[in-house]
Amino acid sequence: SNFYYTFKIIFTDVTVMLDDITVGYYDSETSTYITRGNTTNEDDMYNLGDNTAIREHLYDHLVDKLRRENHTDSLVVYQILGLCELLDKDKSGQFIIKNAFSGSTTDELQYFDGKFTYNGPLKYTDQESDPVLQLLMWYHEVFSYPNCLNTLRSYLKKRGAQVKRKVKPRVRLIKKAFSDSGGFRVSCLATGFYPRHINLTLFRDKQPVADHEITGGDLLPNADGTYQMRKSLEIRAADKHRYTCSATHLSLDNKLDIDLGMVISSVLVVLALGLVLMTVIGVFKWRRRRHSGNT
Repeated sequence: SNFYYTFKIIFTDVTVMLDDITVGYYDSETSTYITRGNTTNEDDMYNLGDNTAIREHLYDHLVDKLRRENHTDSLVVYQILGLCELLDKDKSGQFIIKNAFSGSTTDELQYFDGKFTYNGPLKYTDQESDPVLQLLMWYHEVFSYPNCLNTLRSYLKKRGAQVKRKVKPRVRLIKKAFSDSGGFRVSCLATGFYPRHINLTLFRDKQPVADHEITGGDLLPNADGTYQMRKSLEIRAADKHRYTCSATHLSLDNKLDIDLGMVISSVLVVLALGLVLMTVIGVFKWRRRRHSGNT
């Protein structure tokens, strides 16, 4: 599981996320921490440490950047991304601090298995002699990293069911005809699934369709916290191949296959039922008129 938070300068807002779920955010205008999707009253800002220190840290970095760079834009944005991980059996994973100024990453500090890795303006030979960087590493190792892990454990205890849940996708093939060419577009849609990782594949005669023939494939969020994905393929009118949509997801014991023939058959069944219903109604009306005429 991942826990990460972002800070955006000007308003100094803080967004707190557990994996891909927003569990809360800090509103600097009201100086309050607001929970999202909370079922208890246990979530609060103390888990993130001293918020005054966070604001001062952001302000100091912004001022330092403005001094070093000739920045003329009216709006200046400084961002920090902090991330820590817990692996299996509560083993501590990596810790990352990434800084961005005006939309571009300026430097990144990683800590894992007792070792720091730094990518930024300082050269490798300067890193060990730079007192500011050494102090920053010490601060993250002693305070930031343990605090982030404790916060992650706390949220996993209270919100773990949300990120560990499994929701099966609803998969269907949608056929849309082109009136001008006689061909059609077939779309494979999987929606309502969680977690976000899914393998959605279109097959032609049991062989995967080449990626350059397929459009779509972007992972999109739903309003209820689940996800959806759609992949589409244009097919000519004279095409006689068999097309299948296959979905593989953690919530499924086996892969889910939907055949295009099932879609066509379903449409034909609906049309046939419609014709039968119209025939029955017509016969009923004819008999009723005949009966009325005889009387």
